[in-house]
Amino acid sequence: MPYADATQLVADLKRRNVSARELLELTITRIEALDPQINAVVVRDFERARRAAGDADEALDRGDGRPLLGLPMTVKEAFNVSGLPTTWGLPGTAQIPVGEDAVVVSRLKAAGAVIIGKTNIATMLADWQSANAIYGATSNPWDLSRTSGGSSGGGAAAVAAGMVSLEFGSDLAASLRAPASFCGVYAHKPTFGIVPARGLAPPGAPAGPMAPALDLAVVGPMARSARDLALALNVTVGADTPADLACKIALPPPRRERLADFRVLVLDQHPGIPTAVSIRDAIHRRADALAKSGCQVVHAGERLPSIVDNAALFVELLLSQFSAESSDEAFAAARAAADSLPDGLDALTAAGARAPALSHRDWVRADRRRMQQAANWRELFADVDVVLCPAMPTTAFRHDDEAVRRGQLSVDGTTMPYHAQPLWAALASVTGQPATVAPIDRDGEGMPIGVQLIGPLFEDRTPLRFAELMAAEFGGFEPPPRLRQDERAAAV
Repeated sequence: MPYADATQLVADLKRRNVSARELLELTITRIEALDPQINAVVVRDFERARRAAGDADEALDRGDGRPLLGLPMTVKEAFNVSGLPTTWGLPGTAQIPVGEDAVVVSRLKAAGAVIIGKTNIATMLADWQSANAIYGATSNPWDLSRTSGGSSGGGAAAVAAGMVSLEFGSDLAASLRAPASFCGVYAHKPTFGIVPARGLAPPGAPAGPMAPALDLAVVGPMARSARDLALALNVTVGADTPADLACKIALPPPRRERLADFRVLVLDQHPGIPTAVSIRDAIHRRADALAKSGCQVVHAGERLPSIVDNAALFVELLLSQFSAESSDEAFAAARAAADSLPDGLDALTAAGARAPALSHRDWVRADRRRMQQAANWRELFADVDVVLCPAMPTTAFRHDDEAVRRGQLSVDGTTMPYHAQPLWAALASVTGQPATVAPIDRDGEGMPIGVQLIGPLFEDRTPLRFAELMAAEFGGFEPPPRLRQDERAAAV
């Protein structure tokens, strides 16, 4: 049962093969046994969860058919949950009151989910490791010496270790996709704006109906199967207040229902960053397998948006957004530095230097380039159904990685800037494309390799269905062998 997916557990609850109380106690026991090593579920709400599980059992006995009724799950620490601290890893913020649940939390509860606690994050959600001064670091269940990823790393570790079957996190610069890839689980970055992010807010920040939206950022689920991602998306998608008075979001069905009918563009090289050979080889093996299964597989797309321009746009939009909080003096200094840039800089370096000092006119021009990229994606998706590419340039790196401490990442002996890791993820982020991460293989050291499946705008069900069909054909989530060995030893 620890590795059953949410869909199976919900079915067991409805058939009364297990009660919500029993399932919760099994969940709590597993967290208490495993989490001292992993440090994933850092905010625990077990007593309120016990009361909610009792209510769920009564509802199940009455025949209540809510889609998540009685299912224990976690959410990222950065989400507001009434009665629990939201710190974003910042010391001294735990006492700031949280007035109401984030929108997705309230929707998950309305669907019957039992929220048992919150999972670890990177400080201010700003790293691809989940570590902060309040809760410490989260380790990868596959190898405790390695990171679980960030910033939604606690959730990915909890799902991979069989502590919970479903988690909700957030993603701006691969914060769902990096942990899912590193921990061998599934994640979905929805189309921008279809799942409300209100209530994903730093301590003390406004979280009311008119709270400002964060450009590029989305909230979405992690799970051990693609069908669970679809289940979670179904209960959380929908316009936020006040747009919900007039707007209803009805996502179209997947384009294809058979794996053999999919048209797939495969990418394995990024012009801005190196990608590990182990990941590229895994993608080649999967592409060959898909072709043998009948898929139309291509390795070049004439209408593919410029990957170089995509990376530069991502950097400009991301850093200019963050600079909105800078002082006038800092902005003026950044502007002076941008005006004196030397000739001959590559596009990515120049974009990073200009971004903190973009004027509104500059930002509008960047946004127009984004609109052109969106048009290019629409044209591309007339020819293909999904784009299969890396989620991250490497598998999970070690906590004590010397290059990481220097702000670098080593990829098969080639050094790249640490902050450039999300450039594969940026392909989907800039224009808000939906993207599903699915585990497909392991590297030579046994660490999981995940791929990113980018889909057409608002057609989230297409990459989700493709991921589900791939799992049925080739296999999907596998429990970390280290945990399986420990469990077999304990059983003996």
